[in-house]
Amino acid sequence: MTSFGEQFYTKLSNEDDARLCVEIGADACRETPRSFKLILVSSFLTKLGDAIASPKTTLAWLCTALGAPAFVLGFLVPIRESGSMLPQLFIGSAIRSLTIRKWVWVAGACGQFLCVAGIGMVAFFLDGSAAGWAILGLITLFSLARSLCSVASKDVLGKTIPKSKRGQLTGWSASAAGLISVCVGVALLMPAAAKLETALLGMLLVAASLLWLLAAGLYARVIEYPGETGGGRNAFEAWKNLRILRDDRPFRLFVITRALLMCSALSAPFFVALAQTNIQSQAFVLGAFVVAAGLADLVSAPVWGWFADVSSRRVMIVAALVTSTVGILTLLVDLSLPGLSGSDWFLPCAYFVLSVAHSGVRVGRKTYVVNLASGNQRTDYVSVSNSVIGVMLLLVGSVGALAPIIGNAGVIGLLALMGLAGALLGTQLPEVDST
Repeated sequence: MTSFGEQFYTKLSNEDDARLCVEIGADACRETPRSFKLILVSSFLTKLGDAIASPKTTLAWLCTALGAPAFVLGFLVPIRESGSMLPQLFIGSAIRSLTIRKWVWVAGACGQFLCVAGIGMVAFFLDGSAAGWAILGLITLFSLARSLCSVASKDVLGKTIPKSKRGQLTGWSASAAGLISVCVGVALLMPAAAKLETALLGMLLVAASLLWLLAAGLYARVIEYPGETGGGRNAFEAWKNLRILRDDRPFRLFVITRALLMCSALSAPFFVALAQTNIQSQAFVLGAFVVAAGLADLVSAPVWGWFADVSSRRVMIVAALVTSTVGILTLLVDLSLPGLSGSDWFLPCAYFVLSVAHSGVRVGRKTYVVNLASGNQRTDYVSVSNSVIGVMLLLVGSVGALAPIIGNAGVIGLLALMGLAGALLGTQLPEVDST
């Protein structure tokens, strides 16, 4: 009789009785339904935690409510994202020496649990500058713990899930997170959201931290068989991994393409800022944009996932073209039709399309880098690419300094040109998704 786990796996992945496993052993293949379920639910729980403890919403509100200095708000997102990417060049090499790598993910999830719980405690006991610095410090530690999960998750995924199912797992996980984001956005649209007190936010964050602890417990049950080690190297020797960028042309093209595709993420805050200026209703803007992003993940991520299993390269190209199109359209509308740009529906709808494209970028590039590599090479690819992107994120993120000169719409248009360049370069990438 088929177990519930296998039925769950079959329904979500559209798996037939004849299971096709590529690049994983027979033992791992037999455990695929169990691994698929556990990794999917663990990822969903952490994404739910991310939605509740988002630096763009909850943490920003908390900092303002506690009277933290204004500069703290500007550092929340960059530290959270880049701080989780930059260390990966070093920890990726260390992780290579481990025959079982799921425990790295478990340790990272436990670290995130402690950090989010700590931020919740800040809401109860600190305020002003002390609260701001404490939150920044905990966000930094949170991002370091997140970097452990980032490297380990892709490596465990490559060892436990067949190549043809990895995109679907990523897509369903993002879709589930989208559903939660919609709920969070609807809550923000309610009048009561404006009356949230710091103590309530603190309790919300402490409760959210438990999601990472639960995820760690589930992930620990994933059946991962020993293997794919090539000997660990110390942190200084890890710098040698950068030679991959010089010697491996397909990987170099992927990293450059991924850097250009950052436009989908970097554009988002400027859509929100443009709406705040044009619509002049912060409460509505915040709720509408969170709902738009959540709906985009909910409806598009599974489709992107299935598309990525056919060709993750084409997913990245299409997503880049959609990003560029909506960016250029938004710029033209803002310049020539200010009434339409200031309407209640245009910018939230444009942000929805942008979010659909960003979901495609995420699913496509995650699937592509896992399928591009094999064995020990996978950890090096993930760690080097994420570390390089972490640096580029900080550098390209400075484009925001142009906003006072060319306006928010101008920045959106400039980033749209990055997307066009990324789509063009993406056509030079080799196909890696054949099974």
